[in-house]
Amino acid sequence: MSKEQPVSEKARTQMSFERDYPVRRLLVLISDAWTPIVFHCLRDGEKRFSELQRQLPDISKKVLTQVLRRLERDGLVHRTVYAVVPPKTEYRLTECGQKLHEPIAMLCQWARSNEALINAIYAEKEKSKT
Repeated sequence: MSKEQPVSEKARTQMSFERDYPVRRLLVLISDAWTPIVFHCLRDGEKRFSELQRQLPDISKKVLTQVLRRLERDGLVHRTVYAVVPPKTEYRLTECGQKLHEPIAMLCQWARSNEALINAIYAEKEKSKT
C-alpha cells in the first residue's frame, strides 16, 4: 500500500494554472488591449457605437466591432438594435459584465495612481528597442 505523497509547492503552482483555473480563464476573457478599455467606457450605461469610437480614437471600426461582438457572444455586453433610419445600435454591460467591470475598474484606478511607474516601464522598453 502506498501513501500519498504531499504535493510540492512547485507542483501545486504548476497545477493551479491549468486550462480551467479561474484566474487563467479570467485573463483570457480580458487579455487583449481593447477589452478592458471598452468595459471602462461602458461603465456608465448604454453607449452608441459612434460614442465608443469617439472615446477610443485609436481603435479601428473593425476592431471595435470585433471586441463588441466577442463580448456580446460571451454574455458580457448586451446589444440593442433599434429599427430606425439611420440604424441605431446601443451597447451596455450585462449583469455579468458589470461584475467583471469591478476588478477592471480597480486596475484602471491603479494605473492612474501609478502613472509615473508605467511611464518608467515604457521608457525602459523604448530604450531596450534601440
